[in-house]
Amino acid sequence: MLPPLKVLSRDQHGVSRKDISPNALKVLYRLNDAGYEAYLVGGCIRDLLMGLQPKDFDVVTNAHPEQVRQVFKNCRLIGRRFRLAHVVFGREIIEVATFRGHHSGGDDEETVPTGVRSDHGQILRDNVYGTIEEDAERRDFTINALYYSVNDFAIYDFANGVEAIQNRRIELIGDPETRYREDPVRMLRAVRFATKLNMEIAPATAAPIAELAVLLKNIPAARLFDESLKLFMAGKAFDNFVLLRDSGILKQLLPQLHKVLKQDSESKAFNLIANALQNTDERVAQDKPVTPAFVYAALLWYPVERRMQTLLVESGLNEIDALNIAMTEVLDDVQRTIAIPKRFSMSIRDIWSLQTRLNKRAGRRAFKLLELPKFRGAFDFLQQRAAAEGGALTELALWWQRFQQADEQGREALVTSLGKEGVESKPKRRRKPPARRRPAAAPDTE
Repeated sequence: MLPPLKVLSRDQHGVSRKDISPNALKVLYRLNDAGYEAYLVGGCIRDLLMGLQPKDFDVVTNAHPEQVRQVFKNCRLIGRRFRLAHVVFGREIIEVATFRGHHSGGDDEETVPTGVRSDHGQILRDNVYGTIEEDAERRDFTINALYYSVNDFAIYDFANGVEAIQNRRIELIGDPETRYREDPVRMLRAVRFATKLNMEIAPATAAPIAELAVLLKNIPAARLFDESLKLFMAGKAFDNFVLLRDSGILKQLLPQLHKVLKQDSESKAFNLIANALQNTDERVAQDKPVTPAFVYAALLWYPVERRMQTLLVESGLNEIDALNIAMTEVLDDVQRTIAIPKRFSMSIRDIWSLQTRLNKRAGRRAFKLLELPKFRGAFDFLQQRAAAEGGALTELALWWQRFQQADEQGREALVTSLGKEGVESKPKRRRKPPARRRPAAAPDTE
């Protein structure tokens, strides 16, 4: 499967120990001193070759997880699908994995507790250990099959990863369909690496994605939420969204949104999402806090609004009840695919529910709304909606902006200037018809 191994000696690459985490170096040297092979692997080597600062440093070794734990007192073992060792140095964690081996692929594989596949070819358990060559074949992309040794300071390139970096190409190792079936999340990783590294997905790697994206429904919803954070909270949210849409993945992850975008003749939904995601990317670049609640509020607002309008027409509910039902239905539907934690889903509901209340500004309503903890997020969301739709929303957003910036007297004047505008009309109470009196009983003449 792999091309001939290429070894880049110390004078043939620019990776230096001074660019590597001291704690990662400690792990490498101590494993070597204990008689084991150990290498830095994957993304950290790729990033260093590209002149980027790695987010973390991963180590791979021929020591089994229990053996790693014997070497390091500050070690804990995690994972069921694939057992990993985490060596903890204060706030930094060095992840240590054992060389992965090949699954037998035979009929009796499911009886082997270390390696299990589903009927779709997905690897459910992966504690099958092997050699460094097998481990390289098991890596997902060629740019990640790179290993660095502190014994000779050489980089071992098993899959022409250095060439792929030079050509700016994301390419799977092995048959793309097989590799996606083994782990459908690789489709999301292909998208993320392409945008993060400013690379193109190779045609053969991209070709099966539209057809196989449905396999993402077999991935645990909690894992897909974690993957969505990497897609939307790391500074490339908008680029990732566009690539997810164009590749056919969005249709499987958020079918409600996919349906709305197909029918979005005015491009309101796309404009809102673009504004919100670009705003999130700018905040990440400026090292400002971001939250998944705001991102998902933008992604799912128009599916909620569309469902609310349907309920208003079909059931005769009032606006608040229709919105509450629509929010619940859409979020419940999303949870089947992407498990958004409750702390975020509650914030999403707050942002949405306040959109209707921001219209009601008369009397003391505006003052009370301004004091709510979720007001700022709701106002920011209103601004994104106004940028996407314009019209009355623009005027409403400008009013709230002036209201926040004004002093107490200025706020009173802004509320007074509304007149009857912004007053919530109370539904007229229906008078009960007067009770009919029963006719008096006829007198007993007997």
